[in-house]
Formats: sequence, structure tokens, C-alpha cells
Amino acid sequence: MFSSAFRAAWLAGLLLLSACASAPTRPASPDPVLLISIDALRASYLGRGDTPHLDALARDGVRAQWMTPSYPTLTFPNHYTLVTGQRPDHHGVIHNSMREAGLGEFKVADTQATGDARWWSEATPIWVTAEQHGLKTAIWAWPGSSAPIGGVLPNEYRLFDTAIPAAARAADVAGWLTGPVQARPALAALYMEDVDEEGHNHGPDSPQVREALRRVDAAVGALLDTLQAHGQLERTNIVIVSDHGMATVAPEHVIAVEDMVSKQEAVVVSVGQVVGVQPNPGFEAAVEARLLGRHPPYTCWRKGELPARWHYGSNARIPPIVCQMDEGWDALPAEQAARRRLLGHDRGSHGYDPALESMRAIFIAHGPAFRRGVVLPAFDNVDVYPLLARLLQVPPQPNDGTLAPLQAGLQPPAH
Repeated sequence: MFSSAFRAAWLAGLLLLSACASAPTRPASPDPVLLISIDALRASYLGRGDTPHLDALARDGVRAQWMTPSYPTLTFPNHYTLVTGQRPDHHGVIHNSMREAGLGEFKVADTQATGDARWWSEATPIWVTAEQHGLKTAIWAWPGSSAPIGGVLPNEYRLFDTAIPAAARAADVAGWLTGPVQARPALAALYMEDVDEEGHNHGPDSPQVREALRRVDAAVGALLDTLQAHGQLERTNIVIVSDHGMATVAPEHVIAVEDMVSKQEAVVVSVGQVVGVQPNPGFEAAVEARLLGRHPPYTCWRKGELPARWHYGSNARIPPIVCQMDEGWDALPAEQAARRRLLGHDRGSHGYDPALESMRAIFIAHGPAFRRGVVLPAFDNVDVYPLLARLLQVPPQPNDGTLAPLQAGLQPPAH
């Protein structure tokens, strides 16, 4: 005969099994995702001997022939596109420099503005959706990550700080991904600007750019080594991107915005390669007569008449007139333009037509979700966001992208 104590334990076990069978099953936690952006890493920089770790990752995983950035090919608009899947015209970060009545002025160097969620609130970045679904995120200086978008911040984030080198940033991210299991993020993101900085200062073909490439590649390699040492490399889905490329700008290839339109006639909202012009009251017709059309080295349009392939011109933050500089030309305030001409050496710029070879970005992916040794045809950077949502197993928010161009690089879903 069974004892009463045994019968009670047996009955309790049956009840527990019954409860487990009837409870809804929770999806398994996603494999961790590591998103890395190397600002201004032009597609043609890979495979030249400066990026052995990136090249090895690309050979062993998935890479695109190139990735086409969104217009305008500037840092903040494209970084927000990568994590929202929306083009700048839709997500609202339409330039590195913006103005809006009631919000004031947005400049990338103004931490008060970049941390104001109102500038970012027209779209939802992937880290916000992940946090809302109970996943931890940890973000190193990705544009927008210091703003409480929808009232949500990443579980961990670091403010942009040029004093912290790429190697230290990568070590910080490696620490997040290999720390105590309960504290590890489902999504970690890392931003590095070394290649962009040297490209602007010395031009894309300079030895300084090659040194910056070696520096960030070494930082990525050290991060991968740390993951490998902790048994995390093969279970981490790694996505490495850039936001745009870089073009050479000769010292004499700069014009003064004051020569385009006078301060009496208009306010120039943004300078550089995508020049935004707000005519002053009463000067609308005069400014249009002066600017619209082709004026080498630039072309100007009304905002609603920009080339359709740029998907740009409907957002309220875009000034009434947009002037696009030709590749390899900048438009700056007169004093800056004069200083630039005196430099006597090439510099670099981006912000040009996304279709240009010099603007092509990179895409590399590696991990359990990806096939090995796959080269994908070029695709638009809006398609990265649906991939991130798939990897994190969260529902994508409304976006302009599609997974279709990346399907050939994905492992079939497990059954």
C-alpha cells in the first residue's frame, strides 16, 4: 500500500503537470543581437587589407554588395532610418540641422536638442519596441538613444563622447554581452565615428582614413574575441552597417551660401551638401526666381518637387526650397568657405545623391540566424529594421522596409 504522504505528493505532481500543460507557452528568448555602425565606412573600403576582421566576418556570414543609404545621406537621418525602417521624410529626422516652430533648432552637437524626444517622436526605434516587450537593450551613442522616445530609454545607454576611443567603446559593449546572465541585453548597439572624422578632415583616399579603418576593425576584432572567450560568439546575431560613404572635396570646390541667396531674402536652415532655404515673408517669389533649377554646382527644387526616387519632401520640417550640391562640392557660410579654400588639401563630404558609388554603405551579418558565405544584391537601408525586429522576435512598427532582399541570407525558421 502507498502511504498517504506518497499519495499526496503524487497527486500534487499530477496537478503541477496538468497546470504546465494548460499554461500558454512563452517563446524562447531570442539570441542576442549586436548592431554596430561604423560611420562613413564606404563599401569600397572593404577587402583592401585594412579590415581583416570585418572581411572575415563577411566571408563567413552574409554581406551585401553594398547598401544604399536614404536621402539625405547624412549621419542622423540614416542612423534613425536603420533603427526605424522609415525614410527621413517619414521619421522626421530630416537633416543633421533642423528647425521647427515651438521646438527651436536641432544641431547634432547640441546634446539638449538630441536628447529631446520631440525631435524623434515621429517613429519608434527598435530599442523602444524591444524594451516594451520586456527585452533589455544597451546602446552606445546611437543617435536618438539618449532621448526618452515614447517615455522609454534603453536599459543602458552611453552619451556620445569623442574622448572615448573605439577600443574602449567596444570593450564596454563586450562587457554588456558577457556580464551576469540576468543583466545581459537582448540588443546591444555600438556607434563609432573614427572613419567619418578622418574622411572629413583628410578625404576618403587618405592614409588617415586607412589608419582609422584599422583602428575600428581592431576594436571589432577584440569585441568578437571577448564573445568567443565567453562562448557567446556563435549564439550572437551580429549586424554591421554604415550610414553612408564619403566623397572627395577639393579645397576649391566650396561656395558661399551668401552667394546663393542673401540674408535679406531668406534664412538658410542647413548648409553643406543639402542646403535648406526658408524664404523671408514677401521674398518667396524672388527666392524661387533666384534658386529654382540648375545652377552648377547645385540644383534647387521646391520641397514637393524633389526627385521621386529620393522619397523626400513631404515632412513639415523640410524647408520650402532644397538645393542639392553636386558630388564633391560643399556650400558653407562665407567665412568658413574662405578658410576651406586656404587649406590646400582635399577633404571629404557626404550628403550627396544616394545612387552615387561614393555614397554606398556596408552590410555584414553573422550568427545563428544567418547562412554562411552569402553575398546579397544591393538593397536599401530601410530593410535593416525589419531584420532587427525578426531577430529580436518583436512585432515591427510601421516602416518602409521589407525583409525580401535579405531572405536569401537567412536560415530557414526552426520547426
